[in-house]
Amino acid sequence: MKKYSKISYFVFLAAIVFFFACNQSKSSKNKETILKGSATIYVDETLTPVIEDQVEIFENKYEAKIKLISKSEAETVNSLFREKSAIAILSRTLTAEELQVFEQKKIVPKITMFATDAVALISNKNNNDSIVALKDIISFMQGNAVPSIKGLVFDNPNSSTVRYMNSLAGIKAIPEKGVFSFKTNDEVIKYVSENEGMIGIVGVNWLSQPMPAMQKYVDNVNTLNVKGLESEKAFAPTQNNIAERKYPLARDLYIINCQGYSGLGMGFASFVAGDIGQRIILKSGLLPVRIPGRNITIRKNIENDKK
Repeated sequence: MKKYSKISYFVFLAAIVFFFACNQSKSSKNKETILKGSATIYVDETLTPVIEDQVEIFENKYEAKIKLISKSEAETVNSLFREKSAIAILSRTLTAEELQVFEQKKIVPKITMFATDAVALISNKNNNDSIVALKDIISFMQGNAVPSIKGLVFDNPNSSTVRYMNSLAGIKAIPEKGVFSFKTNDEVIKYVSENEGMIGIVGVNWLSQPMPAMQKYVDNVNTLNVKGLESEKAFAPTQNNIAERKYPLARDLYIINCQGYSGLGMGFASFVAGDIGQRIILKSGLLPVRIPGRNITIRKNIENDKK
């Protein structure tokens, strides 16, 4: 009887050891690191195309799975406070009040600037004007009549473009008369392509990297040259003009990592700010924080393989 009791005891002990070993192995396998695991990232909708490209390459290189959720700026910021996500991508950094919220939680957000974007103004292809003065846009938003502007079209009342333009105009909310808003940048582009006299306000990334179904609408709009408040010359939102600070509607982009530990937020931010990520930014039409280097190989002898 004692013999069977000892056998049962050792079988029971072996089962416990096996159970914990399996759990530990599973836990180790699913453990998040800077280059492995899964995470959710909220992104300002105006920046979605270029971030989708970053995520695709990042997932292909590492054992990582990122769920990208595209929302308005207000919803993206709120996702950090509601702890729906600890990682957000914005066209602004956090305010002093927002930083204080994290300070109370004993979290120090890691903020990485990775590119400079531009707010683009677009008009219907049939419009003759290729130049618009920023002072006229601001005046129209302040409720004044501007003969050359029939109406302004924004993507979303809570978007970063609305917040950015409201700040320039010194107003708290867009006026009800003559200013319209939809839900996405694609809807703005489509509406302007079909309606003459309207000026759309979108992230330039949506024009340089449209989805195939949107190409025909992008082809039917003009990207306007914008004359700054203190300039007599008008400039297009090109990489060169953004780099030289000539285009008046440029804004810096940031990855806000509030994970509080060395997880995918840190790895993804390092990737986007690194050589590969910056090349993706450059290809997208935005301005990278640092221009990726080019390796040039000089050969003394040129061999002709053709015989």
